[in-house]
Amino acid sequence: MKTQLLVMLEMQDAMNSRVNPDWRQAGNAWYRAIWTECAEMLDHYGWKWWKHQQPDLEQVQLELVDILHFAMSDYLLQDSDNAIVAARIEAELSDPRQCDDIRSAIETMAQSTIAQQSMHFSDFANIMTLIEMDFEQLYRTYIGKNVLNFFRQDHGYKEGSYLKTWHGREDNEHLAELLITLDSNSADFREAVYQGLKARYPA
Repeated sequence: MKTQLLVMLEMQDAMNSRVNPDWRQAGNAWYRAIWTECAEMLDHYGWKWWKHQQPDLEQVQLELVDILHFAMSDYLLQDSDNAIVAARIEAELSDPRQCDDIRSAIETMAQSTIAQQSMHFSDFANIMTLIEMDFEQLYRTYIGKNVLNFFRQDHGYKEGSYLKTWHGREDNEHLAELLITLDSNSADFREAVYQGLKARYPA
């Protein structure tokens, strides 16, 4: 796990640097991005008692991976040694908070994140357990989403010209479909994800 965490931390640093080379000095409110993503995750799971809702676990998982991007960015700012950051995350993931209701677990993570202005991975691990997402799946999905974020930047995301919806479906949905068909253990996994997105994106 620690080796994979180191890979993800390096990729996160690279993604942040792509958006802003001086991201470490930018003063970004990573915690704010986390709790707002919690609200989106709750919407995908469903909480409205006045209408029929079916949990969209695929999108819940993608929202959790979005949160991972922001949480790792926050931790990278707290220590300059990636090995120490990876060890800290690994330890917190191995000691999940105990909450059996997913809606309450999401709210608990949001509340704790706001209060501490930082997310704790014990809350994150609890949600992983509740949606039956193991670390290998988290790793595979993170790699895919990181590639999608680079793809977005390459196609005008920051400038506002990127199309997030293709052929009536959001890019996250295309990504989820792609990841099912690709081997995450392959040496060219990242490139295969990028090329798969490129093939689907409107020219």
